[in-house]
Amino acid sequence: MDLGIGGRRALVCASSKGLGRGCAEALAAAGVDLVLNARGAETLEATAEAIRARHGVAVTTVAADIATEAGQAAVLAAAGGVDILVNNAGGPPPGVWSDWGRADFQRALDANMLAPVALMTALLPGMIAQGWGRVVNITSTSVKGPIAALGLSNAARAGLTGYVAGTARQVAGHGVTINNLLPGTHDTDRIVSLDSAEVAARGVSLEEVRAARMATIPAGRYGSPEEFGAMCAFLCSVHAGFVVGQNIVLDGGALAVTI
Repeated sequence: MDLGIGGRRALVCASSKGLGRGCAEALAAAGVDLVLNARGAETLEATAEAIRARHGVAVTTVAADIATEAGQAAVLAAAGGVDILVNNAGGPPPGVWSDWGRADFQRALDANMLAPVALMTALLPGMIAQGWGRVVNITSTSVKGPIAALGLSNAARAGLTGYVAGTARQVAGHGVTINNLLPGTHDTDRIVSLDSAEVAARGVSLEEVRAARMATIPAGRYGSPEEFGAMCAFLCSVHAGFVVGQNIVLDGGALAVTI
């Protein structure tokens, strides 16, 4: 399927690896030029070079922490106006409610709610002016089914979801869509970290932890960054203009809800 976005330009945050890279690769395959961001310059540059070589698109890199105001300013300065924004940032660490204080919640909010809001605030006016734009926020299935150990993530991402619910409906009439992708368990560094924490807590092997987690997923496996990226690229396409303010779950059927 031709996504109809060849020649467009996208800012993809936290995109040197994992789900962010999956989105960047899928957009590049559709002919979209990219502005990529991540904290680690070396990995970011390697990813950019691989995407340039594979897809022949222009790729600009900005090594910065998107959760900070300075990082956002650097990324926005390099991006200028873009047609597509993919918001993404690493999730906060797991724990229990008694572990977390105000500073912990502030860090979670900065990364997983306030940074996406800041980028949307900066970039939506340009999309509205040109009458076309796409925003995809990578959140989590925890906004539909809270995960006890991820209370910081539950709170911050649910806040972003509420913001998007209203904002998406205010900009849709200008040809701009905002939607959220809710990943379940995908084979990325994030799940390696969570699985490793489970290993340490329970004193079992990584293989046992992975097998037990996969057993809770009807698809019987972890998702891949590539299939996640394909859904992101579709939401950014010309075919998704009637998809507004939605929370699309990609979890292999793990979340047992009807709606």
